[in-house]
Parts: sequence; C-alpha cells; structure tokens
Amino acid sequence: MTSETTLHDAAPMTRWLLRLPDQDATARIFCFPYSGVGGSMFNQWPRRIGGIEICAIQLPGRENRLREGHYGTYAALAEALAESLLPHLDRPFAFFGHCAGALPAFETARLLAERGLPIPQRLFVSAQVAPHDCPHDRFLDMSDDELRAELEFLTLTRGGQVQPQLIELGLAILREDLAANRVYRRATPIEVPFPITVLHWSDDPEVTPDELRGWQHYGADVRFPVVAGGHYDFLSAPEALLRHLSEPFAAQRGACE
Repeated sequence: MTSETTLHDAAPMTRWLLRLPDQDATARIFCFPYSGVGGSMFNQWPRRIGGIEICAIQLPGRENRLREGHYGTYAALAEALAESLLPHLDRPFAFFGHCAGALPAFETARLLAERGLPIPQRLFVSAQVAPHDCPHDRFLDMSDDELRAELEFLTLTRGGQVQPQLIELGLAILREDLAANRVYRRATPIEVPFPITVLHWSDDPEVTPDELRGWQHYGADVRFPVVAGGHYDFLSAPEALLRHLSEPFAAQRGACE
C-alpha cells in the first residue's frame, strides 16, 4: 500500500481532528471546542504534556470543514464522533470540554460506555453546568450585535485580527451551535462509569461553584477543583490546568515531566 493511499484512507477518519495523532504518544487528551469556533481555539496549547498528546477535535461547518453541514444536535455529534475516534482510542485517553464544548464531550463518552467501547480515564468539564441543568449559557439570550462583539473579543484574545467577513461567518456558525445548545437537556442525572473533574475558574462570572454541583449526581468519583483565572484563561493552557489534565495518566511512563 502506498503512502498516498494510506493518507487517502485516513482522511475520512481524521477529519474530526486537526492533525493525525502521533503513534508514540503514551496517552491522548481529546479537546472539544465550544460554540462558534473550531479546533484551532487550542492553538496556544502545547502539542504534548510529557508523553500525553493534545488532540483538538474539529467540528463540521467551520475552518477546514466549512463546506460540510452542521452536526445538528449533540446526540448526532456524539454518534459521529464515537465511530470516528475509535481507531485513536487504542491507548489511555481523556476528554476535555470548556463551556458548551463539555456537553458533546460528555455525550460521546456516555455513548462509548453504553456500547462497551473504550471510555476516557476521566472527563474534564470546564465552566459548564450538568446536563440536567441545561440550557445554561449567557450567549443564548444575546442579540446578533452582542454575539458579534463576543466573537471580536475572542478573536483578539487568541491573538488574531478582526476581519468583518470572518466575523460574519463565525456568527452564522455560532447561531447554529447555540441552536444545538438550546435544545439540549437531560431530564434527570445519569450515573456514568467514567470519573469526572469539574473545573471552576476562580474569576469566572458566567457560572458559580454551586451551579456546577449538579455534576455530583453523575458518578462516584466527581471532583470540583478551582483553577485561578477567568472564563477565557483556559485558552492559554495555564500550568495549573495542564497539571489537572495530566493527573489521570500519572502512572503512564513519560506522562509527567
């Protein structure tokens, strides 16, 4: 088999990731972007934490997948991801999602468990209330002008330049993502077999520690650490966050430096 054929065959499988995972990684952390953006939001993160590889999820309808249709609902997204990620779940892994990105991360992990497939060493939920307390997102009640201002702020925060045409494109994506968020809710908590770490950012005004406590009903091992910083500080991958993310893999050789 030629390398060209190999890459062609791998393309459908890896379009959900910004790059093909490394085969020498001891573990992987799959990172889910939140509403309105793509996997490039993790560009300021290190590629690795020791031997642990950071794998950014790329959703359809944005960035290099702009021509593809929107995923629709978190349930449909989980179905597609569970199948597409399976070849890369061949070693210890975790899921990380910030804000609304934590919800498809949860649903994908839950679906993997339901089907008897590999499950994450730990699900990391950052600044997001539990599924039975959804929807909970200040963006849901914003006007287009307010959403546009948020996208401009996020662009500058990530070191980019505000380009009106790209902002309008991002606004269209954000509206569809918020539609998925708006209809997502579980009637009651469900217990899952994977442990959960719920991260609260100390200076985050968007969600309180009490609002995050709903996750305690989802399993026997649910932790609630506090990380210094505000709602968007995760974008720069602060050391404290990386320490939490590496903890489940402490026994893996090369996981911690």
